[in-house]
Amino acid sequence: MRIVLLALAALTLAAAGPIIPARIKADVRTLSSDAFAGRGPGEKGEVATIEYLAKQMAAAGLAPGGEDGGWFQKVPLVRLDTAPGATATIRARGRATVLRDGPDLDINPTNAGVTSLSNVPLVFAGWGAPDPARGWDAFQGVEVKGKVVIMLAGDPDLEGGKDLGFGGRALVFGGRGGTKAAAAAKAGAAGVLFIHETAAYSWPYSQAGNSIRVPSFSYAPLKPNPLQFSGIVRGPAILPILARMGLTLPALKQRARSAAFRAFPLDGTVSVSATNSAKEVVSHNVVGILRGAERPNEFLLYGAHWDANGHNGPDRSGDAIRNGAVDNATGTAELLEVARAFSAGKRPARSVVFAAWTAEEKGLLGAEYYAQHPLYPLTRTAAVINLDPHVVLPAARNLELIGPGQTDLESLLVKAAREQGLRVDPEPSPEAGWYFRSDHFPFAQRGVPALAFRAGRDLKVGGTKAGQQIVGAYNVRCYHQPCDEFSDSWTFAGTAQEALAAYRVGRMVADGVNWPSWLPGSAYAAARQSSEGERR
Repeated sequence: MRIVLLALAALTLAAAGPIIPARIKADVRTLSSDAFAGRGPGEKGEVATIEYLAKQMAAAGLAPGGEDGGWFQKVPLVRLDTAPGATATIRARGRATVLRDGPDLDINPTNAGVTSLSNVPLVFAGWGAPDPARGWDAFQGVEVKGKVVIMLAGDPDLEGGKDLGFGGRALVFGGRGGTKAAAAAKAGAAGVLFIHETAAYSWPYSQAGNSIRVPSFSYAPLKPNPLQFSGIVRGPAILPILARMGLTLPALKQRARSAAFRAFPLDGTVSVSATNSAKEVVSHNVVGILRGAERPNEFLLYGAHWDANGHNGPDRSGDAIRNGAVDNATGTAELLEVARAFSAGKRPARSVVFAAWTAEEKGLLGAEYYAQHPLYPLTRTAAVINLDPHVVLPAARNLELIGPGQTDLESLLVKAAREQGLRVDPEPSPEAGWYFRSDHFPFAQRGVPALAFRAGRDLKVGGTKAGQQIVGAYNVRCYHQPCDEFSDSWTFAGTAQEALAAYRVGRMVADGVNWPSWLPGSAYAAARQSSEGERR
């Protein structure tokens, strides 16, 4: 039996066309080893990471595609570390409750030094301002200047029982925490607190509040921010406080589930005490290019983020390194393998750029920086294909499309999937808002057609039930945690399916003469149309 199992494993690691699972496995093993110290931007593991990636890109046959003829693009950042002991004390009906950073809330001050607020009024803003254009604007006509806003996560449709204009279960852009925090800041708020619920966040609170704190990052130089902090409050920690105010979460949701809802004051105040230290660091995107044979000034861009969450002190087991074997050593290894596949084949008509981004985990900062400072014109970039798998899975019957209904690249994905005998399914958890949470999004915002997808969880052995068990266990235990570590038992069969589909879609784009486009009704079409003349 052992011989049979070893033979099956060897077959699984055999070539999937031009994609070699064994090479992906070797890269993941290396990138997620302790020698790379969790690949934290600006940490000791960054140098080893970017040097390894440049070396592998060169070996794959790419030319340096970064600044000044090199492999790198500098990304100036500020690292913000919050000292232990931060608190938010909410006083309601004569009683004070101290919420501690960690077990009760995950608080992130936005400025360096001491953040101190004393007895600041509280405002409840429901789901914030998910769509002012449709009249859903919780801050319209409401005075919140200098106050702290408490908000719900997600958007009103998730538990609404019907489509209230936000696409049903799928999260809309206005439902993102960053979008709502920006709306609160524009209204003059001093801080925001989001009530954590697992369904709305797509991950349990333990991943933020009960884990070792990781630093936050911003672009350098750090600018004073009138929104002094943002935070996530564990649901069970704040529900008793709301109860003292005579409020329940279901009743608040029902009240807020209307376009007529406006933020209102709560019968309570909050005092915040937190200290941040700031340090400027220079991180790096790693960029290689394969020049096109016929139209070298037209570009296809592949991206994957090389960063994980670094070295941040031991968890309960004593492990101090968040190795990021899945997230995103696996996607980075796919990037390298797709580069090898292109180099081994016929020279593509268009140039193909391969970028390993920094600081995705800190807010898509590396990809956003490139989008702001493109090394190759975005108006001449035909498409972006993002490699950010969520779990290492065995061979599956399907791929999962992130944010379906956006671009005609999706039809190419269907074709590429069929070549492997796979189908393409819509992502199973659209409420998680994955289309807004990975590195393709800065390019979509600027009009570049962007494709994001993952290996499916309908496994050839065990079906969807088996796949969901693997995904569920990873989400609960290991997503962004020290236990996201390499396993020699991984076959990378599902990863190879994903990488091969990404390669085949890219091949069709790189060798094609047409420019991919957004589908009618996409929010990103207008930005692309504005530069139409540059692609004629």
